[in-house]
Amino acid sequence: MRPLLAALPLLALAACGAGDNDPGPGGVTTSEARELNEAAEMLDVNAVSAEALNDSGAAE
Repeated sequence: MRPLLAALPLLALAACGAGDNDPGPGGVTTSEARELNEAAEMLDVNAVSAEALNDSGAAE
């Protein structure tokens, strides 16, 4: 019985977390912040380096 009582506060704390509609950094919700981070990652993946742009201009 004692191990169960000792684990109860840990289980209660594990249930605590930021919900999708809770305010996050910069006044946006947690889900909006996650979507902005995903969009930024997609832009980073599709970005072209400045060196690649300079190299292609020199070939002309």
